[in-house]
Amino acid sequence: MDHFARLGLPAALDLDAGALDKAYFAQQRLWHPDRFVAKPPEERAKASAEAAALNDAYRTLKDPLARAVYLAGLKGVDMPADGKTIDDPELLMEAMEAREELHEASTIQAIEGLAAKSRDEMRSSLARLPSLFLASDKPAIRKALLRLRYLEKFAEEARARRTNLERKA
Repeated sequence: MDHFARLGLPAALDLDAGALDKAYFAQQRLWHPDRFVAKPPEERAKASAEAAALNDAYRTLKDPLARAVYLAGLKGVDMPADGKTIDDPELLMEAMEAREELHEASTIQAIEGLAAKSRDEMRSSLARLPSLFLASDKPAIRKALLRLRYLEKFAEEARARRTNLERKA
């Protein structure tokens, strides 16, 4: 059963956060292992497995990028399994140049500027995804998701770089 079906939601990029929360908490009440403490071992095991699958579904669908990657997989888009591989030479060059720029940034303001640029690019890339899915353009979906993964990773690196500079100050 896929994550959307597990929560009784449509398989879509745009999910209403309130509907997602409501569906999750309704299912959680049904499958929470505490409700099965006095049940036979096989029922406890099933409840535990269902609760774990439910938590995984919720975590995945709550995050817009994770949801997009998951939906892409359901649509047959082949993504690198490790989540880190960049096999697009153009994106690889962009990533290397951005990381070099981040490494050379010597002020918190410079790092914040790079991070803000990355966040803006993420927002615009996420906004373009629905049209790619609608067109079923698998190569473009793959490329966009790889770029979004890179941008998310870059944002993490910028936060770490900022923290390091703050500690030194």
